[in-house]
Amino acid sequence: MTSPRRILITGANGTLGHATAQYFLERDPECHVFLGVRERRDRAETLTSQFAGRAHLCPLEITDAESWNSAIAQIESTSGLLSVLINNAGYHDDSLLATMTQVQWSGVLDANLNAVFLGCQTALNPMMKQRWGRIINIASLSALHSPAGQTNYAAAKAGVIGLTQSLAKETARLGITVNAICPGHIEGALPATWTEEQIKAVKRETPMRRFARPAEIAAVVFFLASSEASYMTGAALKLDGALV
Repeated sequence: MTSPRRILITGANGTLGHATAQYFLERDPECHVFLGVRERRDRAETLTSQFAGRAHLCPLEITDAESWNSAIAQIESTSGLLSVLINNAGYHDDSLLATMTQVQWSGVLDANLNAVFLGCQTALNPMMKQRWGRIINIASLSALHSPAGQTNYAAAKAGVIGLTQSLAKETARLGITVNAICPGHIEGALPATWTEEQIKAVKRETPMRRFARPAEIAAVVFFLASSEASYMTGAALKLDGALV
């Protein structure tokens, strides 16, 4: 394993991105975490203050190849070659297919699938130089159990799993593992349109009768980014409290 690890987390200002960054910073005192952000930066800036010198803001537009190149260059000039990439950023824009616009379809595919392609491709160069790397792609339970009204999001996240499994075969001999996780519902990251009754109903449907805590998802990401996970690659792990 490269030491110290240089870790890039996209969507680092969101609930899961922030929790994952904090998990790494608290448990690996030598690591440097680069917080991939675009506009919203309040949570990320809190981490840079709390972990001064180890948490770094990293401006990144995930759908732009040049922005990825700039981010990788920033990491290298600040602390060294990138060793861990966590593709976490993304969003959904739900609609029935019959009424879905081209903008809704293309926007979701671009942010959730094309951006993962760009991130993985850009990260491979520094990882191949080190003969070590960890790529963790955040997919979704929607990729495995696709709900109505999410044809764009489900297709994008299913594509992330396919990309993950194929890339894992390409990098298996290079010391680079590529895995995906498929979280279910996460506390703090529920759809803003859900009512209290909807939240209660979904909890009742979940055998654990609760949603995931962000730190529980971050713990799995932390393991996948470790040397101990060296033989796990091409996996798509379901983290849903036995919902599916």
